[in-house]
Amino acid sequence: MSQLLLIRHGQATPFEDDTDRLSGLGERQARAVGAHLAQSGVRPTRVVHGPLVRQVRSALLAREAAGDGWPEPECLPGLAEYDGDGLIRRLAPRLAEGDAAFAALFHEAQALRENELPDRNRAFQLMLERLLDAYLGGELSHPQVESWQEFRARVRSALRDMLGSQGGSTVLAFTSGGVIGLVVAGVLDAPDASALRLNWRVRNASVSRLTFGGGRVSLDSFNETGHLGEGLLSWR
Repeated sequence: MSQLLLIRHGQATPFEDDTDRLSGLGERQARAVGAHLAQSGVRPTRVVHGPLVRQVRSALLAREAAGDGWPEPECLPGLAEYDGDGLIRRLAPRLAEGDAAFAALFHEAQALRENELPDRNRAFQLMLERLLDAYLGGELSHPQVESWQEFRARVRSALRDMLGSQGGSTVLAFTSGGVIGLVVAGVLDAPDASALRLNWRVRNASVSRLTFGGGRVSLDSFNETGHLGEGLLSWR
């Protein structure tokens, strides 16, 4: 049997102009997961990451922290997250035009974006949950924003690529919460809406483990964070 470890990237910078980079905490988280996997005896035969800066950087820092023995990471484009920036810039204003309740959530999240208030994450999460529900349900579209169906298709293609590794392989995949939620929901034969609910639970630099072989794939663990400790835990 072979293993596939899905690793969420370290904390990024969602409230800054450049959202696709690791924060200082995110860099520490990426190193922590690499050191943990090495100490646990994980010897990957393949390391892949999505094309986003936060995914690439997490893979490189984890490999560095693990020491010798990891193969050179390779880019698997299908592991990119859904276009969160595009959703907020292009689809959220459209939803706000016809949905007064969402408009209130959207404007509150925008107003708190520049603040360091504890309520900032809460407001952003409430807005994002409603926006992604509409996105998944096909209520919204834009020619410059990948649809949910397109996102799901490329993630499934990337999964087939990873599951095609030869027997006895250990594959590490550095990706994002939406991708992990979609993969886990698919393995459990759960509906797409479950992918979003799983997405909200995935911590930065967490590990979810799958076993595969003989045409079968099983979930062994979801959202492991014991290697991080309280000081390194974060959702976003």
